[in-house]
Amino acid sequence: MTIIKINAITVPADGGADLARRFAERAGAVDNQPGFEGFELLEPTDERTTWLVITRWADDESFQAWVSSAAFGQGHRGAAAEGADKPAPPRPGMTSELWSYEIAGGSSH
Repeated sequence: MTIIKINAITVPADGGADLARRFAERAGAVDNQPGFEGFELLEPTDERTTWLVITRWADDESFQAWVSSAAFGQGHRGAAAEGADKPAPPRPGMTSELWSYEIAGGSSH
């Protein structure tokens, strides 16, 4: 069963372009991971400053394997952490919250 992981990232009011650029620089990095089914970066169209990173996975084990992988760590390092083994901490003014869902219903049209 597909699971949905949503990373809700709140950025400073002027930080959205930087977030979008950082995701564009990593485009496709997760595409070949086992169990990965899709990705969207959602930009708010109102006064909100929370962007949503939506990923779909075949199962939670596939998502956990990605998060534990060296590729994840490399993709989530900041420029200041070049060569480091750990993901960089969030940039100043940014917060992140991970939500997890299963598909309970819907329509494809």
